[in-house]
Amino acid sequence: MTLALESATETTVAFLDNLFARTPLEHVSIRLWDGTVWPDETPRAATVVLKHPGALRAMLENGTAKGLGEAFVRGDFDVEGDIEKAVEMAVALETRPSGWLESLTNFYRMHRLPAVPHKPAEPTGKRAGALHSPDRDREVVSFHYDLSNDFYQLWLDREMTYSCGYFETPDTPLDDAQDAKYRMLCRKLRLQSGQRLLDIGCGWGGFARFAARTCGVEVVGLTLSAKQSALAVERARDAGLSGQVKIEQCDYRNLEFSGEFDAVASIGMAEHVGRENLAEYFATVRSLLKPGGVFLNHAIGEAKRTKRFHGPSFIDAYVFPDSDIPPAPIVLEAAESMGFEIRDVENLREHYTLTLRHWVRRLEASAERARSLVGEQTYRVWRLYMAASAHGFDHGNLAIYQTLLAKPDASGRAGVPLTRRDWYRD
Repeated sequence: MTLALESATETTVAFLDNLFARTPLEHVSIRLWDGTVWPDETPRAATVVLKHPGALRAMLENGTAKGLGEAFVRGDFDVEGDIEKAVEMAVALETRPSGWLESLTNFYRMHRLPAVPHKPAEPTGKRAGALHSPDRDREVVSFHYDLSNDFYQLWLDREMTYSCGYFETPDTPLDDAQDAKYRMLCRKLRLQSGQRLLDIGCGWGGFARFAARTCGVEVVGLTLSAKQSALAVERARDAGLSGQVKIEQCDYRNLEFSGEFDAVASIGMAEHVGRENLAEYFATVRSLLKPGGVFLNHAIGEAKRTKRFHGPSFIDAYVFPDSDIPPAPIVLEAAESMGFEIRDVENLREHYTLTLRHWVRRLEASAERARSLVGEQTYRVWRLYMAASAHGFDHGNLAIYQTLLAKPDASGRAGVPLTRRDWYRD
C-alpha cells in the first residue's frame, strides 16, 4: 500500500510500528479513536487512548516531552490504567538514538495525519522581576500553592504534608508514613522541650504542629503562600497550639532573628532557591541558628545518572515555575562554603515513589471533585506531573536528600552525639 492511499488508522499504525521498532513498549498499549489497539490485544498496565485521527501528530509534532505533556493536558489523548507506567512511552521516545522522527518517511507519514487546530494550554502566570527575586518568588509560589486548599486536601494526608513520607513497608498507610517522617525529623534535629525551631516553607503547618505537640518546642513557620498561611494559623488555633506555633507569611530572607533558633528545618522549600543562590540561602540560615544549632535540609535533587528531556520543561511551565533541583554535590559544597558542617546525608527516593503513588491514586479517586475545584486542565496537569515524578524517583533519575548540617560553636563543638542510635529508638 502506498503512503498516499493509507487511511488515518493505517498511517497511525504504520507510524507506531516504525517509531517503536527498536524500543518496544512493555507496559503500554495504544487504542485509536476507532477502537484499533496497537501493538496487539494483550492486556497491559496502561492504555494510551488517541482521541481523534490527528492525536498522534498533536503529541509528537512539537518533538519535546513538554509538547507531549501539553497534548495530554489538551485532551488529544488520555491514559487508562496506571498512568505512571504510561511514562514509559515518553522515555522510549526521548531515548531513541536518532530522535523522534528519524526518517523522511516518518516525517511525511506524521504530516499526512490531520492537523487539529487547538487552543494552547495555559502555562504559568506572571513572572515579573529578576529570577528568584522576592517579588518573583512570591508570584510563582502563589501560582503553585495558592491553587486551592480544598484541592490539596483531596489527595494529601490528614495533616496536608506536601513532601515524602517515611514508609516502614510499601503497604504503610500514607497518614502513618507522614507521622513517621515527622518523628524522624524531630529525632534528627534532636528537639527538646523549650527549644525554638524555625520551619522554612512550613506549608500548611503540619510539621510545626507535630514538633510543638510532641517535643514541646516553640515554632516559627514561614510560607509565602497566603492560602497556606491562613489555613496553618487556623489549624494551629484549632489544635490549641497558638501559643507555641506562630505562622508568618514571610520570606526567610527578611527575618530578623539573628542567632535565635536552636534548630531549623526546610522541608521541600530549597527547590525554589536556585543553585546560584544556594550560598546566600545557607549563609542566611546559619545566621539564624545559635552556635551548636542544627539545620535539616530536605530537598529534591537530580540524580547523577539523570538524562534530561530535551527542550523546554513541562514542569517549569505548568507546575513549578523557576524550580531548580541541583545534584547533592553542588548543595553540599554551598553549605560547607558558608561554614556548615555536614553530619548526615540520606537519600529517601524510594519513599517519594511510594508517596507519589498514594497521591496519584487519591487524586484519581477524587477526579470529579478535583475538576470542580480547579478545572479539567489543572487536574490533568497534576495527574501527569505526579505520575511522571513517581517514575523519576522509581528509576533513580530523581533523589530526595535529607541533609543534617551543624553550626559548630566557637570551640568547634557541634553538639551532636557520637551515634545515631536515638534516631531509630522505638
